[in-house]
Amino acid sequence: MTDHGCAQCDRQTGRREFVRELAAVVAGVACALGIDPVRAIALPIDTTSGRLSGVDEAAYPIPPADGATIDKPREVILVRYDGAVYAFSLSCPHQKTPLRWNAEDHRFQCPKHKSRFQPDGSFIDGRATRNMDRYAIRREANEVRVSLDKLYRDDENRDAWLSAVVRL
Repeated sequence: MTDHGCAQCDRQTGRREFVRELAAVVAGVACALGIDPVRAIALPIDTTSGRLSGVDEAAYPIPPADGATIDKPREVILVRYDGAVYAFSLSCPHQKTPLRWNAEDHRFQCPKHKSRFQPDGSFIDGRATRNMDRYAIRREANEVRVSLDKLYRDDENRDAWLSAVVRL
């Protein structure tokens, strides 16, 4: 019998090793299901009913009022604010933690390091060093179309980031 009390086991497993192995199994399952393990923690967030209108494009109804809606399967945050609609990546630009919408303060906040962002994605404070990433977006009738293959960082392509908005 080993000193951890299991007569059938021929090796000892500490708590840290167990947690490390469990994390590897969970990551492997997430990969097998097609989920990026870094973004898998985004799954508990509420969803919207966006539909794919093409391979790399999602369509959403124009939100009727100011606020944020999250499409967790596509990892998109759709925001209507001050006469404009934006589409953001769900991930914080600092360490890819899923952002949360604070409806009371009308702000986004990263639950991990407390970075805060305006509804238009502009950085306020915290550990992040740049604005939220915006998807290319355009209006078509009563919908907005989000190009899921065109994600802009303000520090890499400021003009594209600034133009990634639909004015109402």
